[in-house]
Amino acid sequence: MKESIRLFLQQKTTIVGIMTAIMFQLIFSLIWMTGYDGVTDHTGELKLAVVNEDTGIGPEIVQQARESVPFQLVEMSSLSDAQVQLEEREVHMVVHIEEAFTPALQNPQEQAVLHFYINESNPSLIKSMMTQTAQQLTTLVNQEAAVQSTTLALGQNEWTEGNQQMAVSLIQRVSPQFSFSNPVDGMAKQMVPMMTVLASYVGSMLLALNLEQSSMIIGSRLSKWRKFAARNMIMLCSAFLVSFVGSVMVTWLGGQAEAGLLSMWLFQTLFVGTFMLVAQIFLLWFGMSGMLFNILFLSAQLVSSGAMVPRDLLSPFYYTLSQYLPATYAVEGNMNLLFGGPSLVQPGLFLLLIAAVALLIGAGGVWVTSRMRYNRAK
Repeated sequence: MKESIRLFLQQKTTIVGIMTAIMFQLIFSLIWMTGYDGVTDHTGELKLAVVNEDTGIGPEIVQQARESVPFQLVEMSSLSDAQVQLEEREVHMVVHIEEAFTPALQNPQEQAVLHFYINESNPSLIKSMMTQTAQQLTTLVNQEAAVQSTTLALGQNEWTEGNQQMAVSLIQRVSPQFSFSNPVDGMAKQMVPMMTVLASYVGSMLLALNLEQSSMIIGSRLSKWRKFAARNMIMLCSAFLVSFVGSVMVTWLGGQAEAGLLSMWLFQTLFVGTFMLVAQIFLLWFGMSGMLFNILFLSAQLVSSGAMVPRDLLSPFYYTLSQYLPATYAVEGNMNLLFGGPSLVQPGLFLLLIAAVALLIGAGGVWVTSRMRYNRAK
């Protein structure tokens, strides 16, 4: 056994495997701990839109919300405009105070209602945070309504046991009404955007690794540019096939697909192809050791893509970084396709731009490494 272990340890591949496992631990720990550090300190970056049509107690409710809610509060005059911003994820919840809110509050026969609109086509954290905030706002408004209604009903009368019962009955004068757009049915479906990004980039990393090994085996039988062209053609064809399998599996296992299977397949082909072009950059420039950069890139994208935690809650560094990484636009487009949302034009264009830049950088790596080999040969 000792001889067997010694022979294995004499192989470079064994050492590389051990070092890769160690680097996974180091890189993921470093990026995830720094990426999610202080997330709760950035809740002020989330936005809450308030549409107040009530001239009675409405302004007081808005002021209470401004003082008690840890988010940015944006007052808007039109509910339809607020819902458009909610759909485009510019705001994270809309609170609507109807014109008849105060009259309903003053009428013992009616129940005043606060309307809350939440877009579920977001990281699951958004729904839970906004639902909790809505409940807190409702409680605050109920307390204010109870004070005002009790004062109005009792006037200067003596505080009796009957009056106390009346006051208690006035505490629940306001009830919340939730409207969820683009509903997501279950945690498994909510996690599909993250799953597709993780599976796609890891698959792209492994494909790039194997293509690099194949290129080394082929050696001088093909020119550097013919090998580069062949790699890219193989990746393009693989992107279509891999994406088809992924889209069919998600649909077959009950995943949501608001835009249909074909749209999901084509968009996934786009971001998987982009992942493949990005993953091969590090191998073209640094050879097999480029996989360490791919591990770093994978971890950074998972943290900053917005699949698990809203990008608005990240530190400025990771938020800025996310704007240049393909996973961000893959997650955004996936949410629009799977759960509903705006068009795919913006994420699609960004992915095409990143793919084009990655192709040029990859070509630069081929040229630079070939020149270095030529100079060494001289």
